Amino acid sequence: MKLSRRKFLHTAAGAAVVPGVARVASASDYPTRPVRLIIGYPPGGSADMTARLTGQWLSERLGQQFIVESRPGGATNIATESVVRAAPDGYTLLLAAPANATNVALFAQLNFDFMRDVTPVAGIIRFPDVVEVNPSVPVHTIPELISYAKANPGKLNFASSGIGSTLHVAGELFKMMAGVDIVHVPYRGGGPALVDLMSGRVQLMFDNLPTSLEFIKAGKLRPLAVTIAARSPVVPDLPTVADFVPGYEASAWYGIVAPKGTPAEIVGKLNKAINAMLADPAASARFIDLGASLLPGSAADFGNLIANETEKWGKVIKFAGIKPE
Repeated sequence: MKLSRRKFLHTAAGAAVVPGVARVASASDYPTRPVRLIIGYPPGGSADMTARLTGQWLSERLGQQFIVESRPGGATNIATESVVRAAPDGYTLLLAAPANATNVALFAQLNFDFMRDVTPVAGIIRFPDVVEVNPSVPVHTIPELISYAKANPGKLNFASSGIGSTLHVAGELFKMMAGVDIVHVPYRGGGPALVDLMSGRVQLMFDNLPTSLEFIKAGKLRPLAVTIAARSPVVPDLPTVADFVPGYEASAWYGIVAPKGTPAEIVGKLNKAINAMLADPAASARFIDLGASLLPGSAADFGNLIANETEKWGKVIKFAGIKPE
């Protein structure tokens, strides 16, 4: 049975005040040995970068090595299950990502229930997608894109990093809210999708801003808007999609979760250390330079974000009839 939103949020809030059941060391002693930080993506991407910056900070702050371990595959489910099944002692953590929210609706059967089986620790960053087109496409704004798509139903393609990916559901949300017929073309990763977008094999993409920024600056892609609620300081001249499609918002985010039952004192110590990183000008600047906004707050705050994203994208996946590959 899926864990209810209310129970998940109660569990996340309770992590700050309820003693853990699997206490192997007090918070004052933790960590006494290296900690594994698992990511569900290959090395080199934004998840890897976020995990390594966070791991480096925690290693220096807490006096033990935080080792980033990449376990790609299964739409992040392989990495997630490895953490869910780990001992709840604070020595195995997961870099949670939007895929953890979308997979709840995307996969009918999983070997775990994400919201039941993890304890939120802390949010780290959130960053926008950018709506971009190949320069050959005769549109320069979101209203022009909507008009062009409506005048040419089914003729405009948008690329994504795969079925059910955050780039895919961002496009489906746009289709749903703008009332347009645009064909989805899934790729096995954002890199190949960007290559075909720049070559003109596909016309449109809702890509993570950090990934596309260099190509936008080089004039190889034409940006139309960012997908968050406010303009990005990295591309301040770009409007938001919500300026023209009220209520539209899509973004990527990363944070840390631990296996259910991780002692509250350890969760609190990790949360405090991550918030210190986000408050440190030098550390936070490395995230901000990539167009990310920071997600300081309590474990309950991050739990609330996960619950909201799970509910939101579940509706989009159901509406669009998205099925996993």
